[in-house]
Amino acid sequence: MNEIKGQAISAIPGKINGCGISSPVRVTEVSGVKLSQAAVMDCTTAKALNNWVRNGVYPAVGRLGGGPSSLRVVAHYACRTRNSQRGAKISEHGKGRAVDIAGIRLKNGAELSVLRGWRDPAQSKVLKKMHKAACGPFGTVLGPNADKYHQDHFHFDTARYRSGAYCR
Repeated sequence: MNEIKGQAISAIPGKINGCGISSPVRVTEVSGVKLSQAAVMDCTTAKALNNWVRNGVYPAVGRLGGGPSSLRVVAHYACRTRNSQRGAKISEHGKGRAVDIAGIRLKNGAELSVLRGWRDPAQSKVLKKMHKAACGPFGTVLGPNADKYHQDHFHFDTARYRSGAYCR
């Protein structure tokens, strides 16, 4: 079974030093769950996203709403600095190693929204389970408890740090 659907695309040169992807892919679906928009990333990040959906999203959602149907992608490759702040380091988004997910649409049409659901008694358990499951496949996992920039989405990237995964 082809778990990651999409296509390899031409190398993306960086507009700023430190940006760009040598072997990018445009991903449209992982483990049967569609992406709300085609997301450009490197292969390592595509594999991590697929791993998270298979081993994190499906078990957390279970049969709720008929199961997951799509991920609401709000950011993927973009040559920019961290949190778009002047003078900051190049974001992992600028290296094709990051994807931001704001919600998970269920087969019945309902959505688990990071912004509305994180502190909602009905949705928070499922969202927190998914957030925790991303720690491992991804080197950095940020959500609403991380900072003001991540109140409405999960930031996942495959940067590897010597101390292991960074999850907030």
